[in-house]
Amino acid sequence: MSRQSLVTESSRTNEYERSVVGKNGVKRFMKRPNDFLFRALAVVASASLAVLSILVIYGVVMRYVFSDAPDFVEPIALLLVIVIAMFGAALKVREGGHIGLDSLVKSLPEKGQVVAHTFQHLCLIALAVAIFFGSLQMAETTLHDRIPILGLPEALRYAIPVIASVCIALFSIENLLALFAKKHK
Repeated sequence: MSRQSLVTESSRTNEYERSVVGKNGVKRFMKRPNDFLFRALAVVASASLAVLSILVIYGVVMRYVFSDAPDFVEPIALLLVIVIAMFGAALKVREGGHIGLDSLVKSLPEKGQVVAHTFQHLCLIALAVAIFFGSLQMAETTLHDRIPILGLPEALRYAIPVIASVCIALFSIENLLALFAKKHK
């Protein structure tokens, strides 16, 4: 790579950083920890999907080929589905891939789009707070109960949405900061 291309690439990177980070650096403050969270959620959700696939195939083969259905498959599969659904939802919030009324929002003027996106992220934060406190309350209530067959605390089922709701709120705040940094350029 030539020196000129390195300089050009460096200036493009700096332009990108300035546009994404904004003058006050708040976006960068949120971006780095959220990048780590995003990657961790993606790895856990992907691993859960892989394990779920193998587990279901194992359960089906054992049930229909050997007539010996293992009893642990269903409770583990349920936990994995909760992980995939909740962590997947958080991942899509960060990517902006959650359900929205894009055709309506795109037809609005620029200020209307900003208001709509702001409202959307505030609603997501409110939802995350509701999920957090509801799941936390259920986790506390079921802390001493056990998941049949597995023997794990029932609260584990509710700990997953607690983690996901925190991530949803953080990702929505990051998106709001990016929206306002873009607006004030």
